[in-house]
Amino acid sequence: MSEIKPGTSLFNKQNYLWMAIGGVVMVIALLLMAGGQSADPKVFDYNEVYSKRRITIAPILLMLGLLIEVYAIMRKPKSTDK
Repeated sequence: MSEIKPGTSLFNKQNYLWMAIGGVVMVIALLLMAGGQSADPKVFDYNEVYSKRRITIAPILLMLGLLIEVYAIMRKPKSTDK
């Protein structure tokens, strides 16, 4: 069992890179899920609200981003000690 020395970080550069990638994927998913401006706000457009992009693609990307974040947190940095 390895012991963490004071002043060292639990994460290395690769962990932070994976965290950034997961964050970008989640932001893209939220932008895809966000609503656009309707031509006429008084008219409900079923196809615009329940489009494949908002109902299927965006949630899948959001879950993928969360899985990437879990991987980034759980990923064990390679030890440089010999």
